[in-house]
Amino acid sequence: MANAKILLIEDDLTYSKIIKNFLEKHSYEVDKTAKIAEAFLLMEKVEYDLVITDYRLPDGTGMEVLERVVDRSSNTRVILITNYSDIRTAVRSMKLGAIEYITKPVNPDELLATVKEALKSPAQRPMNAASNSENSSSTSSASSTPRKQMQETSEYVVGKSPESLQLEQYISLVAPTEMSVVVLGESGTGKEFISKRIHQKSSRAKGPFVAIDCGALSKELAGSELFGHVKGAFTGALENKTGHFEMANGGTIFLDEIGNLSYEVQIKLLRAIQERKIKKIGGTKDIPVDVRIIVATNEDLSNVAKTGEFREDLYHRLNEFSLKSTPLRERGTDLFHYADIFLQHANASLGKDILGFSEEVKEIFKTYSWPGNLRELKNIIKRAVLLTTEEYIQREALPVDLMLPENSSAQNSSTNDLKSSFEVQEKAMIIKTLSEVKHNKSKAAKILNIDRKTLYNKIEKYGIE
Repeated sequence: MANAKILLIEDDLTYSKIIKNFLEKHSYEVDKTAKIAEAFLLMEKVEYDLVITDYRLPDGTGMEVLERVVDRSSNTRVILITNYSDIRTAVRSMKLGAIEYITKPVNPDELLATVKEALKSPAQRPMNAASNSENSSSTSSASSTPRKQMQETSEYVVGKSPESLQLEQYISLVAPTEMSVVVLGESGTGKEFISKRIHQKSSRAKGPFVAIDCGALSKELAGSELFGHVKGAFTGALENKTGHFEMANGGTIFLDEIGNLSYEVQIKLLRAIQERKIKKIGGTKDIPVDVRIIVATNEDLSNVAKTGEFREDLYHRLNEFSLKSTPLRERGTDLFHYADIFLQHANASLGKDILGFSEEVKEIFKTYSWPGNLRELKNIIKRAVLLTTEEYIQREALPVDLMLPENSSAQNSSTNDLKSSFEVQEKAMIIKTLSEVKHNKSKAAKILNIDRKTLYNKIEKYGIE
């Protein structure tokens, strides 16, 4: 896209100037700012084709920029720049609508390739984004389109490890039933892919598969998004709106990060499961729905249910069958099985013909803890393919962070008898963030991109003073 307009949000002024000059040399028009507030003012005046934003900024985070772009439902794409300590947030940003993330230090060739690819792609949206406004059309189903498009670009691939083979066996057993399923696992482990796999192997395969990120639903509009509303139900409800449950009728609805739903919406969800009926916000008429429910979470819902923050009766109705999506670092032979697949994808995407990985790179992959799981592996391999001029990917093409001792899975494995390595890293990240914001829990929750309730639960779980 010639003369595309780009907004760069970066508080390191020297770094910002270098990126701006580099992009302008490649015929892009670039505005730069160091603060989110100023970025929002610029976005009101100019329709940017692309926003490149650092994650950590003086007056907030890049996720706020992403949310603003999504809320406006514009054609602006977003690329998030992160450090490796923020890798889980980067992975989550993809789910919320970011086109791509890149990690510091940014390689110029990688940046240019990512920008070109982003500008060729349609602006992504999370499941609920297109219908996020209060006056959405009653017949609009655009909100379900972006995730479906993203999903269909990569078919589900069964791993070769014992854990993956057992998971596939469980999927084959539960898919033909009508049981509600809870899929457990970290971000980036493919919970939505697993859920769609269940749908595709079920008798509902020809029906719709509608995926909703409950973590991205505003508390005020969550009920309307899921169940719809009638005209005049609240200020701004200018038309009748069809909710996601009606859209999924005859098929499967996938609710990711289910623990983020408010207590009031949980009650409505329980009724929908028990009676197979929904009632629109402001409506009086019961609407029958035939929907199978699959939910996903990376927190222990049984513990949250015991504390009363998640309805225990709803938890038991949802948890008729549970599946665990194992982290990449615990899946043995799957690592290079998926690495080879991602290498083929990267070769095809970038017009390269890289044959494989050097022995040194294989050793680095084996010892790295992969906090971003499959999404991180795919991103690192694509970056390495871009930078590689030889037949095999060498150490120099990898981000430096992969070689740091604190990112080694061996470093974390000594705690496996008490907690998973993921929990150790998560605890360390929470402690570090709380320290940085002088224990202001609202600010910490914002930076960590979780709600206060989840933060308090994790503080209690890890015994953080």
